[in-house]
Amino acid sequence: MMKGNKICEILDIQYPIIQGGMAWISDGNLAAAVSNAGGLGTIAAGNAPPDVVRGMIHTAKSLTDKPFAVNIMLMSPFVSEVVDVVIEEKIAAVTTGAGSPSAFAARFKEAGIKLIPVVPAVAIAKRMEKLGADIIICEGMEAGGHIGKLTTMALTPQIVDAVSVPVIAAGGIADGRGMAAAFMLGAQGVQIGTRFLVANECTAHENYKAKVLKAKEIDTEITGMTTGHPVRQIRNKFTKTFNEIEAEENKKEEPNMARLDELLAGSLRLAAIDGDVDNGSVMAGQISGLVMAEQTAAEIIQEIMDKYNELTTGGCC
Repeated sequence: MMKGNKICEILDIQYPIIQGGMAWISDGNLAAAVSNAGGLGTIAAGNAPPDVVRGMIHTAKSLTDKPFAVNIMLMSPFVSEVVDVVIEEKIAAVTTGAGSPSAFAARFKEAGIKLIPVVPAVAIAKRMEKLGADIIICEGMEAGGHIGKLTTMALTPQIVDAVSVPVIAAGGIADGRGMAAAFMLGAQGVQIGTRFLVANECTAHENYKAKVLKAKEIDTEITGMTTGHPVRQIRNKFTKTFNEIEAEENKKEEPNMARLDELLAGSLRLAAIDGDVDNGSVMAGQISGLVMAEQTAAEIIQEIMDKYNELTTGGCC
């Protein structure tokens, strides 16, 4: 365990590396592999019904005896049932996004489940601390998927200064250099999504993985900037169509953004599960250009920690 690291102590993990909760991607297989390698694996509940989430939890439990988390999307139509499942299954921690976990915070606390909200701004971080968050993940707009407006470099130290609970930095981190930089900004852990997306244990479609592996630093873009739901993904036919419809509707006196909702429906599954990386949404972070090869989760974590320890004094292990 990293000496004196509060994230490791709170979560009972070896390394303060959290695997991001990526809908349709972060399942029980990937979560177990990351946890077995010393990090905190995460199952993404997304919009999945409770029985599917329970199935992923059981898969993870069959593969590891280490702690792992479930990422709960609070806008899910099944959120209450998923919370019930997480409590019944005695999950170690939950990460939350797309809303406030205020309705469930007391139940998590009573069940001994660590609450770790993902936040894009200082004001929200302060509210989450008052709510009883054990740890806060501050996510910069370099991240893949749904994002805020601030960069990880700017956001991390401001949230660290604003709250007293430990902070995990997320967005734009793929290796030991990024981890060392995050720690210099005051974070005590990192959340990594895109690099674990190409882990051998990740069950995302090979076409999706190949798209990330081929991506350069300029290949991601943000869609939905005017809809209030910006998403970072790799540029393709889907993003071109999305941008065209968005621009077209914004020229109208009464925009019909339902057209975009129709386009979005099922778009991530289309890419991540079916492998249609032209017409589907390939969510990935700006650090895709740093992701060069498929590796096991253990190899990824060891490589990150080796570089981190090389760059810092008094390394951990």
